Amino acid sequence: METNWAEENLQTIRTLMERSAIYRRALAPIMLFAGIMGLLTMGLGLFFHMDSTREFFGLWLGAAILAVAGALFLARRQALKDREAFWSPPTRRVTQALLPPLLVGLCLTMLLVSINTDEDLQLDLVFALIWILFYGLALHAAGFFMPRGIKIFGWLFIASACGLYCAFMAEWVHNTDFSSHWLMGFFFGVLHLAYGVYLYLTENRKKAA
Repeated sequence: METNWAEENLQTIRTLMERSAIYRRALAPIMLFAGIMGLLTMGLGLFFHMDSTREFFGLWLGAAILAVAGALFLARRQALKDREAFWSPPTRRVTQALLPPLLVGLCLTMLLVSINTDEDLQLDLVFALIWILFYGLALHAAGFFMPRGIKIFGWLFIASACGLYCAFMAEWVHNTDFSSHWLMGFFFGVLHLAYGVYLYLTENRKKAA
């Protein structure tokens, strides 16, 4: 039993290493799609002044659901194109690494929404920090099974969330007229677009070489 378990893990590691380039190629359109979704959502939030706690939560949660659905569709299409099994052991391990931080972040925000009875208490910035932090943790966890850049990308989210939290505690944010939609748009829009473009360009350079 232990021999079979070890052989299965070795095979999974070998498969992950072989498919690193495939993951990298599939990530480019996913990151571009996520970036576009982030910018569109930011635009909707700013244009319609969706600044209340429940509006902010509902808007960005809906965008996250659409982004995940789009990412699954793009990954499925890439798997079919490369004649690869979509729900393979490496894919399951990446999913298992992503799920815990994402679910914890979702549960925390839902808890805050349910206990917030003061309509004047705006928690949108708190939500943004929670989502940025736990999304970074999810990327970092998935980075053990994917290209190295994902871990670095995750650390960028983690470090930024911690720095913004310190600014929040120092009441720097309270003294500025700042919408959390801008914050979400930068992290989940601009950064994803930039990373997607980087992956796309570097992949093309590798093909040309």
